[in-house]
Amino acid sequence: MSITHEQLANFLVEAKRNTYASQGDEASVQPLLNNSKQLEYRSGDFFYRDIYFGSAFFVGQETVEFEERPIWSMVYSGGVIIPNASGDIIGPIHSFLRQALRLVDTKSIYRGPNRFESSNYIFKNEYEGTLDIFFGKEVILMDNQKVYELKYSGGAIR
Repeated sequence: MSITHEQLANFLVEAKRNTYASQGDEASVQPLLNNSKQLEYRSGDFFYRDIYFGSAFFVGQETVEFEERPIWSMVYSGGVIIPNASGDIIGPIHSFLRQALRLVDTKSIYRGPNRFESSNYIFKNEYEGTLDIFFGKEVILMDNQKVYELKYSGGAIR
């Protein structure tokens, strides 16, 4: 059975909203790779997995399988860019990031909305492409100073 872009997009939104965006590291399962965090979500024949390393600065990969066959993936790297940032700074930035990522929808499928503001934080997300092949960058500003940056890319696996 083949799937449509709409089915894949709808599943990605559901999976992303039910893993890191809503639960952070609390959504972790036993990781396949040492010292990694691993998040998983399953619905019907779809399976989503997000594996990443690090905290303040992190790298990772999301994959989607359909009927146990990999069909889509995205890689990402980035994080807090303040040198020697403490947990008092990193925690609130990550909390705001999860707020922004919960706003993912089928139009802003990769990481979240183009722009989101709350309190003294601004999230910006710019990307090009389609689910088949794309790349993008997100930043967080705190009091109009860039404190976080992440780059990502991915697409359909053929």
